[in-house]
Amino acid sequence: MNKATQLQPATAPRPLRVVLAGNPNSGKTSLFNALTGARQKVGNYPGVTVEKRDGRWRDPERGDVTVRDLPGTYSLTTHSPEERIARDELLSGEYDVVVVVADSTVLSRSLMFLLQVMQLQRNVVLALNMSDEAARAGLELDHQELERLLGIPIVATTAHRGRGVAELKAAVTAAAARPPRGVSREVAADLAQGGHGRPSVDEDGVVRMQRYAAAVERILAAAVRKPARADARTFSDRIDRIVAHRLLGLPIFLAVMYAVFWMTFTVGAAPMDWIDAGVGWLGTEVTAHWPGSADSPLLSLLVDGIIAGVGGVIIFLPNIVLLFLGLSLLEDTGYMARAAYLMDRVLNRVGLHGKSFLPLVTGFGCSIPGIMATRTIDNDRDRLATMLVLPLMSCGARLPIWLLLIPALFPAAWQAPMMWGVYVFGIVLAMVLSLVLRGTLLRGEPAPFVLELPPYRLPTLKSVIGRMGERSWVYLRKAGTVILGISILLWALTSYPQPDTHEVDRAVAAGADYTAEQIEALRASEAMEHSLAGRVGRALEPVFAPLGYDWRIVTASLGAFAAKEVFVSQMNIVYALGEAGEVGDLGARLQADYSPLIGISLIVFLLVGTPCMATVAVTRRESGQWRWAWLQFFGLTALAYLLALFVYQVGRLIA
Repeated sequence: MNKATQLQPATAPRPLRVVLAGNPNSGKTSLFNALTGARQKVGNYPGVTVEKRDGRWRDPERGDVTVRDLPGTYSLTTHSPEERIARDELLSGEYDVVVVVADSTVLSRSLMFLLQVMQLQRNVVLALNMSDEAARAGLELDHQELERLLGIPIVATTAHRGRGVAELKAAVTAAAARPPRGVSREVAADLAQGGHGRPSVDEDGVVRMQRYAAAVERILAAAVRKPARADARTFSDRIDRIVAHRLLGLPIFLAVMYAVFWMTFTVGAAPMDWIDAGVGWLGTEVTAHWPGSADSPLLSLLVDGIIAGVGGVIIFLPNIVLLFLGLSLLEDTGYMARAAYLMDRVLNRVGLHGKSFLPLVTGFGCSIPGIMATRTIDNDRDRLATMLVLPLMSCGARLPIWLLLIPALFPAAWQAPMMWGVYVFGIVLAMVLSLVLRGTLLRGEPAPFVLELPPYRLPTLKSVIGRMGERSWVYLRKAGTVILGISILLWALTSYPQPDTHEVDRAVAAGADYTAEQIEALRASEAMEHSLAGRVGRALEPVFAPLGYDWRIVTASLGAFAAKEVFVSQMNIVYALGEAGEVGDLGARLQADYSPLIGISLIVFLLVGTPCMATVAVTRRESGQWRWAWLQFFGLTALAYLLALFVYQVGRLIA
């Protein structure tokens, strides 16, 4: 070997590319998280994953192994948007190994899909997920016989507890090093009846399914030592007799959601007050120890802009955590799937599809993933109708607004009912609008609804804490980026230009008797009105006066188009600059300036109108046309104005 050869570096092995595929609700995303350390959303509900997600793990020999989590699909011949993503990815062949994730409790259905994937002539590994549940149900498998019949590596996993993950990684690496082996002769004979080869999306589905069913029957007959007990789902069925009851189910669902909102207010009150007091203390301390003049623009930016703006949003973090805790528990146990079953009859009567329920519920967290989740809906009209009304679901970004307005303007006994009413009103209004849309612009018959009800499962502490932490971090990250930036911008708009003189100074010179605190407050109020933001608010005030809003509300509402929770930070900035007082007592100021009637009118307007700019953008992307995005934005905003006008004017007549 010569010197030149010795100096040549060894060629590094190409990184492995792995895709995870399987039926909906088979635990693919849980396994993806366990393999890669990611924190993608999981739930005990079919259709949670609606797009490709990428991650990686580090293998000692092969280096980085890239992993792609595909949306769930039952077949390579399905046509819903998210299932087409999975089908196209699998047919592309741009990967080294396919890990088919099977729900061990319903193995026959997973094997039907597995056989289709194996006919693509790729390296396949079968992950028998939820193996712990299958064992508790009494299912016993002969793994060696199953591997012989299928001709692929098989690993038992329990993804949410991390069991079998190391073995699965080793099986993937080994599978990538050898060519596909193929199924046994007897299974191949079943598949060969009526044709064999690469599956085609145009092939007759009935004939193909009969071949796969015969092969699956042979596999299970040989590999199942002991079938699952017939009463394995007795526990779930007993619960469903009550919570999914035709008459009792819907009232129970409403009561459960009310309990979640009650917990959000009651348990979250104390930590919210602690953070509120801390924000106020921080503003006071910064002012007291500021080395320069009290009129310093930099001090005003720090206290009135950053601390008041960002701090006014952070104080609602405990309530955000509690709300997502409740929703996570409902999703992970499997209760949300029952709620979808109950709501199907209601949704169908207003022109929506039963599959609309998951996107609508997702919209309570954020409208953007909710709109993306409409990919699970096959019918384009059903999908568009769901997409257009989805912003009426009160998203997490609106929650700080309700947590500000409701405690400030309503007594304690009314706070949980008011919060519950906000969500119910949004749902009812969405149903009314969908009925109008399906009877006019989107006329047509809704597609039939088929939903698998998963068994009830006990949520793991890791899953619940992980989801709470992830969503809380998203909220804090937005507070430290988007809201911080908008707070600084609004501070500048509310601070400049400054007036050369003040009316209060001329009044004092003329003999008016004001205290030092009153003079300071009046100067700040004049400066606010003279600023650019104040001028815009004053200019638009006549437009919104019939709704009960003054220029402060108008000024704060303008920025809510960027992000809904910005309304809270902007109200903090407006009041911190416009009136004397400590940072953090915004609720008391609102209580002094506005009536509950104005509060209801404002809640209606902010719930219904002006979807945020990110929602408009994702609606354009998912619908494929700007006209639907503009219809959503301007249509809902016009409706919000009319509803808020009705509430305020009728309320004044009654009062």
